[in-house]
Amino acid sequence: MAMTPKTFGYIRQLVLARSAIVLEPGKEYLVESRLVPLAKVHGFATLDDFADTMAAAPFGTMHRQTVEAMTTNETSFFRDIHPFDALKKTLIPEVMARKAASRQLNIWCAAASSGQEPYSVAMLLRENFPELASWKITFIATDLSNAVLAKARSGRYGQLEVNRGLPAPLMVKYFTKDGTEWVIREDIRSMIDFRELNLIEKWPLMPVFDIVMIRNVLIYFDIATKRQILKNIRGVMSPNGILMLGGAETTMGLDDQFERVQVEKGVAYRQISAVGAGRANAAA
Repeated sequence: MAMTPKTFGYIRQLVLARSAIVLEPGKEYLVESRLVPLAKVHGFATLDDFADTMAAAPFGTMHRQTVEAMTTNETSFFRDIHPFDALKKTLIPEVMARKAASRQLNIWCAAASSGQEPYSVAMLLRENFPELASWKITFIATDLSNAVLAKARSGRYGQLEVNRGLPAPLMVKYFTKDGTEWVIREDIRSMIDFRELNLIEKWPLMPVFDIVMIRNVLIYFDIATKRQILKNIRGVMSPNGILMLGGAETTMGLDDQFERVQVEKGVAYRQISAVGAGRANAAA
């Protein structure tokens, strides 16, 4: 089920317009591998027919599923362990010291995929900061894909998924076995509010976050989109809020209102301007 250059061009524009993900020439094989199964589900014999049908129709289910299929959902528990060490040893204690009077902690995991990252943070909080039991914690995790959000909300993972990064003691303590799957405990699952959010569309009213994790996401966007997203993030961060990016990502050259901070063996970014903090984000 090969596709023509015309079809690849249409898919490129659809994905760019709806997610800001840039599919460079040479990614045809990736598009084919991800969309052929979807086209078959909808009864199309070729990707060209699938694309022609979408092009002639208003944005709907097939368009949305196409965009979701082209997003990368690579994730694992405690991925790249250094950021989690930084949270445990330095960043969360610092935030708790600043927020001791209000006893309120707000965390956002953006592009949370199937939930391993936010659940890792939730287990880290439960394991290392028992005093937070008396705090009000708002923990939001977002993604643009309904499919991965459904999996995240279920808290159900296969053996291969729990084998990737999840320490055995935490698996035994916080998961129960159900057939071939492991299910996270309800008290951990209930800590997190999973919501649909597309980073390049208008954001809903958000809390003021102390910690924002948007790791291994910006690498998929062009420079203008990166700058807009970083600006919007500042709009929902508290003064001195902490931003955590992926190891290959940086705010340098994109947003001078963040300063780079070496934390343990990792890196974080601290907002150095309170301008706009706490306001609802403008449209991307």
